[in-house]
Formats: sequence, C-alpha cells, structure tokens
Amino acid sequence: MNDGLQAVRTDHDGLQVVRTDGLTKRFADVTAVDGVSIGVRAGEIFGLIGPNGAGKSTMIKILTTLLPATGGCATVAGADVRSEPGRVRQRIGYVPQVVSADGSLTAAENLWVSARLYNIPRADQAARITEALEVVGLRDAANTLVRRYSGGMIRRLEIAQSLLHRPAVLFMDEPTVGLDPVAHRAIWEDIEDLRTRYGMTILITTHDMSEADAHCDRVGVMHLGKIVAVGTPAELKAQVGPDATLDDVFTAFTGSQIVAGGNYREILRTRRTARRLS
Repeated sequence: MNDGLQAVRTDHDGLQVVRTDGLTKRFADVTAVDGVSIGVRAGEIFGLIGPNGAGKSTMIKILTTLLPATGGCATVAGADVRSEPGRVRQRIGYVPQVVSADGSLTAAENLWVSARLYNIPRADQAARITEALEVVGLRDAANTLVRRYSGGMIRRLEIAQSLLHRPAVLFMDEPTVGLDPVAHRAIWEDIEDLRTRYGMTILITTHDMSEADAHCDRVGVMHLGKIVAVGTPAELKAQVGPDATLDDVFTAFTGSQIVAGGNYREILRTRRTARRLS
C-alpha cells in the first residue's frame, strides 16, 4: 500500500452482523489470513476485493465454517464460528463460485434436496420452494432439467437454494463469474431485491471493480492476508485522486494490476465454472 494512503474505517457505525477480531489462518509456513479485524453492518452489501491469493476465499470459508481459523475469532449473525458452527450454518446462505446445482435434476428437485438438508419442516417445504422460485424468477422453469438452463438461470437457482431457510447473511463467491452482461444485470437485480425484501446482509467477493463500485455499500481491499482499506467506493476513490476509479484504488492499495487467473488450480476452477455457466 502506498505510504500516503490510509484505510478508511467506519466499522463503528451500525449493528455488525459479521465481525472478526484478529482472524488468522495459516497453512504450514503460509499465512493466508493475517489478523483481520472487520465488521459488516446489518443490511449492507459488502464486497471483498483483492488480487488472487490475497486470502478472500479463505476468509469466506472460515466465516461459513468450511475451514477452522488458526487464531482470532469471528461471529456471524450472533453465533461464534469456532464454538457454534451449527448455529452459524443455520443463519447463513452460501453461493460458491463453482457450480453447485445438480444438472440431472429439475430446479424444483434441487430445491427439495436443499430443503431437506436445511431441515425445513415438511409442512413448510412446498411454500418455501415456490417462494424461492418466484423471488429469482424461475417459477415457470421449475420442472426443467438444470442441464438445460442458461448460466444466469443456474446462478439464480443457486441463489434460490441458499434462501430456503431465510438466512440472515448471504455469502457469495464471485456471483457473476462467467455470465454475459444480460445475466449479470439480472443476477444483481435479484441480489438487490433480496436485500430489500428480507433485510439480508450480503458479503461477496469479486474481481469485477465495476460490479463492486455499482452495488457494494462498502468495500474491503485485501492484500497478502490483510485488510488494507475499508470504505465506501466513493471514500476510497477520493483518497486516490479526484478522477480515480475503483481499479485505481485496487492498484494503489495492493500494488497489483487486476489480472485474470492466478495459480494453476485457481485458473482451472475459474475456467471450469465459466464453461459450465456459458
């Protein structure tokens, strides 16, 4: 980070639904998440941006209980990630970057499976599934095999799956990767509608700076396992210069250019996802 730039931090304002304090994750001699302390407010869309390998996905996996932290602590929707993982899972939805819907099933069948996994009472399942399909605009395609869906429709179904238990917090890892501009716009209409309809808090990771600029209330810039800046897109751009873009912010705080790909495994995962969503 440039010496003249300071992280904009306004975490003290508003109820924090996601909070970390010194969160750390080490893999052997590599520190993927390095003492991160941050708060995400109720009802906001918070974006994590940063270079490949910055620690964004690792942090999401810790917050969704998929990975244990090495140090520090985190709470999500009032539940401790380390000591109350079951309560955390009950209160969150998670849309991973990789395709998670089963192409051999219809949308309705995928949702029935999810309803059982979430332990939604049998008497409520049909109504919840109908509501979720309506929210994401897939009711007319409920009985179509998912392998016949477009990329945007698959992403909408995955969002519907994550909504069945009405989570307080929705985590989305690269929600629009591989989508065409029309599907990209439709997905964000769905996300904005979710926040309005349910008062949901949404945390996303993205490499699309225009997406973060247009839709995120606040952005956290992650670099080498640390959060090096937090603020609204406007606040962060103002620090860099009067005509700065969020791409300029990315470069200024990380010293990196936004490039596609990363290591072999990351490139393979991204290309497979894009191909399956195309």
